[in-house]
Amino acid sequence: MTLNQRIDYLEAVEARISRRTYTNEPIAAEKIAFLKDRILAINSESGLTITWLEDGSKAFTAVKSYGMFKNVGSVMVMKGPKSTADLSERIGYYGELLVLEATALGLGTCWVAGTYDKDSDLFSLGPDEILVAVIVVGNVPTEETMKEKLIARTVRRKTLPLQDFYTAEGETPQWFVEGIKAVQKAPSAVNSQRVRFHYAKEGVSASAPGSWATDPIDMGIAKLHFSLAVGGRFAFGTQGRFEKD
Repeated sequence: MTLNQRIDYLEAVEARISRRTYTNEPIAAEKIAFLKDRILAINSESGLTITWLEDGSKAFTAVKSYGMFKNVGSVMVMKGPKSTADLSERIGYYGELLVLEATALGLGTCWVAGTYDKDSDLFSLGPDEILVAVIVVGNVPTEETMKEKLIARTVRRKTLPLQDFYTAEGETPQWFVEGIKAVQKAPSAVNSQRVRFHYAKEGVSASAPGSWATDPIDMGIAKLHFSLAVGGRFAFGTQGRFEKD
């Protein structure tokens, strides 16, 4: 797609897969400029302090990444002030927005919360900032490599059936079901799919167990997918309700 076209987020939801092998082809300058502009806009809206790092390869040595990544170049550094309410959930929500935009530009991406060197001097943090995760972004081979397929088999499990993603009081409207279909395609830590939605006359809510550090990130990602499919906006936090357009 060209940069002057409106991004089709639902198309990107369908197309997105996690990629761990990248080519050495540089990202086109106009695509980098677009994503940097989006980062600035998102930071302004959210209060986050996300940055673009041109070369994050030093944080992905074979030891730190367990050999799961190849040819890592650019990364989006997902961070924000310690005082930010629901910081990790906001990172998930806005980070996934960037992931879908990068996908629409024909780039590969991968959320990374653990298998990289968090203590690398590449990540210059302010005294009140927390590094939550990074998102690898770059050009990728047209097809998944054999190594990617093998890695995928170790971290993926069969996607849960649609009804396992939610509970409901009474009959669910079709718009809610469409939202859950988008949630079903959301990335999550080792494809754990721990976020659950609840439908009631009073509104739609979402929750996650909270026992994993990645749970709030995954909840932010899932809330974004639901919001994009339905049209509307989720409030952040475990008590946050969905407001439909």
